[in-house]
Amino acid sequence: MVESKCSIRELRRKWNLEESLQQKEYLHQCIREKEKIRVLQITIFVLFVILWEVATRVGWMDPFIFSSPSRMARCFVELSATGSIFYHMGVTLAETFLSFFLITFLGILIAIFLWWNGTVAKVCEPYLVVLNSLPKTALAPVFIVWLGNNMKTIIVAAVSVAVFGSIITLYTAFCSAEEEKIKLVRTLGGNRIDILRYIVLPGNVHTIVSNMKVNIGLSLVGVIIGEFLAANAGLGYLIVYGSQVFRLDYVMLSIVILCIVATGLYKGLELVEKRFR
Repeated sequence: MVESKCSIRELRRKWNLEESLQQKEYLHQCIREKEKIRVLQITIFVLFVILWEVATRVGWMDPFIFSSPSRMARCFVELSATGSIFYHMGVTLAETFLSFFLITFLGILIAIFLWWNGTVAKVCEPYLVVLNSLPKTALAPVFIVWLGNNMKTIIVAAVSVAVFGSIITLYTAFCSAEEEKIKLVRTLGGNRIDILRYIVLPGNVHTIVSNMKVNIGLSLVGVIIGEFLAANAGLGYLIVYGSQVFRLDYVMLSIVILCIVATGLYKGLELVEKRFR
């Protein structure tokens, strides 16, 4: 009997050991795959930068029109010395964050209101679809006339780019809450507030965060559109100014900074999403 128990324990130990080794091997494979992808991404970026620099130096591309990594680096040092590049970056980031928070707040608030009142939702649905489909660049000149050539116009333009799509997405997600859970809450004496508090909002946290990841990029796009038309500072203004005075280094440098900013904002929200998960 003792020998039988020992053999069973030995078999369990061996089984756990084999299972642990398989898990470790699987984790190692995942890590190696991620490292491989990261190395390929960095390699492609480095080769692109090198090819761009070489192409401008040997005359395949006109450096005055297409700029080059070395020219952009010198331009960045030049603008950093006066602090102007950081000022323009700060203005664009401030406008982007303000627009993003307004979009998130209005999107969640209006989606809850539409979910709460189905009649209002049915009345407003075609208008939301039309406003979401309308090209927002067509509205920018109207915003300038209404609000003036200032930051308010930029914020409103940025909010208009994403808020209608955000409302539609969140409202659809809220209406897709599990009916069985809603019935359970009602059976236990819960009201509509309880359903919202315990079913709808907790069940759509992932949708809200995913929607925020989309909105942060759209906020940046809307801000740049607004700065093209109504700004005295910001990266969008710097792009327009550089094209007007034929300083393409300013234009390309601003575009590169926008790419870095957009990537950083997206990665920041990815960390938030992982935390919620």
